[in-house]
Amino acid sequence: MLRAFFYNGAHFPSQQDPIMSNTDDNDTRTVRDSNGNPLANGDSVQLIKDLKVKGTSVTLKRGTIAKNIRLTDDDEEIECNVEKVKGLVLKTAFLKKV
Repeated sequence: MLRAFFYNGAHFPSQQDPIMSNTDDNDTRTVRDSNGNPLANGDSVQLIKDLKVKGTSVTLKRGTIAKNIRLTDDDEEIECNVEKVKGLVLKTAFLKKV
């Protein structure tokens, strides 16, 4: 149950607020691909859609495999290297685990 106090429209969470507590229960985050499979550092993923890379004239074709991915702070993004582009950040919605 969320308990909060309101003072002149401002929100002040109580000391027992489960959302604002500093427990380590939420450190185990899972990054998932478009099919819902969990991703981990070092996995290989495949593109499920043609993607244009911003800032370049390169288009990554569907079926391109990115090996040895790295997870980022954002659960919806990964870093990887593809043969044409190095240091690429991709959204997990366009990937599936191989």
